[in-house]
Parts: sequence; C-alpha cells; structure tokens
Amino acid sequence: MNVKDLGEIDGDMLLFGGPYSNLQATEALLIEAAHRGIDAEHMVCTGDLVAYCGDPAATVDLIMDAGIPIVAGNCEKQLAAGALDCGCGFESGTTCDLLSAGWYAHANAEVSLEHRRFMAQCPDIILFSQSGKRFAAIHGGVTDIARFIWSASTDEVFTEEVDALRAHVGEVDVVIAGHSGIPFVKDVVGVTWVNAGVIGMPPHDGAVQVRYAVLSEGQAEICELSYDVEGAKARMTEVGLVQGYDIALQTGIWPSEDVLPEALRR
Repeated sequence: MNVKDLGEIDGDMLLFGGPYSNLQATEALLIEAAHRGIDAEHMVCTGDLVAYCGDPAATVDLIMDAGIPIVAGNCEKQLAAGALDCGCGFESGTTCDLLSAGWYAHANAEVSLEHRRFMAQCPDIILFSQSGKRFAAIHGGVTDIARFIWSASTDEVFTEEVDALRAHVGEVDVVIAGHSGIPFVKDVVGVTWVNAGVIGMPPHDGAVQVRYAVLSEGQAEICELSYDVEGAKARMTEVGLVQGYDIALQTGIWPSEDVLPEALRR
C-alpha cells in the first residue's frame, strides 16, 4: 500500500470523489472551493478522475494543475497499467459491465502518457488529522479497491474494511471513501464512515446536482453542487458517449440501477 500522510490540517477541508471526466462539474467544484476559501492543499479526491463523461484529458489536467491530493481509484490503477477495462468488477452482462466498455475505451484513448504516470504515483491511502481525529481516505475498500460499500451494507462489510485499514495504518477515527457514487455519513463499527459522493454524476436521486463534503472541526457535511449540466451532456454527445449516462446527467437517474442494493433502488 502506498500511503501519504498530510499531517495536521487546520481549517475546513473539501472532500470529493469521481470527477468522472465531467469537466464542467470539476470547474464548478474549484470555483466553489475558492468561494469557501479552501485551497488545493485542503482538498482530497477519492479517485476515479475519469469515467462516464466526455472530457477525460481536460479533467485530469485541471486537477493535476490544481495540485489536489488524490487517492488512486480503480480507474487510475487500470489506466496507469494500460489495462483494457475499468477494473470495477461488474458482473458479466450487467448494465454497468456493458456500458463501461464505451466510456473506458474513450478515456483510454484520450489520456496521455503523462496522465498515466501521474495516476501511477497516486497513493492508495491518504491520512491526515483534524480536531483531534485521525482520518484515512481510500477509494472503495482496502480489501478491494473497487468494492462497492453503501449505507445499506452490513456491519460485517464495514468490519472487514476497518480491520484491513487498521492493519496498514493503525487506529483511525474516520474513513473517507468514494467509488459507489452515493454519499452518506454513518457511525459504524467504531468509526465514522463518510462517503463524500462524486461530482461527475448525480447520486440516483432524481435531481441534477452532484455531491461533495466539507469537513469542519472534524465533522463532515454532505453538500450539493450545481454546474453546467447541458454543457457536460453536449460534450458527451459530441464524442459519442450516448449510452445512457448522458441522460442521467439530466434526469438524476442512473441507467445502471442493477449495481445498487435493493434498499437504494428507486
């Protein structure tokens, strides 16, 4: 495990995941961070810089140039390795499995060697402290980078991941995660688990706003972010990514509900 420790962080932090090649949402997030007076050193991204949307290279460039600390997601790992799929572990024949072929091929064709080298050096875990609490940011899980962990997941799932995390980095009070795309804050098995949400796709709630989290004095709050949805959709249309995620930007409903546990389906 590649672990990066940011040390003690004073002041508010902005936490987010899954830019998903959505340049318009990424631009909006950086504007929001500036409005809040939060600089790049006080931000953490939980990975998956590229995925469903139309601007993988420009999105990576924007985040690289900003200097935001980034946890490696499965997309970073796969692109850095030159792999031919996103490594999400979708069941064969599911909607996610079928649709991932299109967007991953587009991302794989667009990102440069420089981007791949950048992705290869992203840490697996980012540590920091705030207000007497120790935080660990990961992507999906520690046992499996692409593990989908939901608010509805069992305590057994959280126990496995927290135990694995502590085996690598020692005691933590708060886990910050991403990957699954639906934000939540949950006190479970002796930690607070915070999924900060993703900015590249709405959280399957019927609205177009995406999500991020602000961490203030050790407490996380999930926040909404508005951005140029029509611009993001137009870019997807322009590059031929019209398999359903383009419509999801406008409807707030995923085309891939089969990845969700029953409790989170609409």
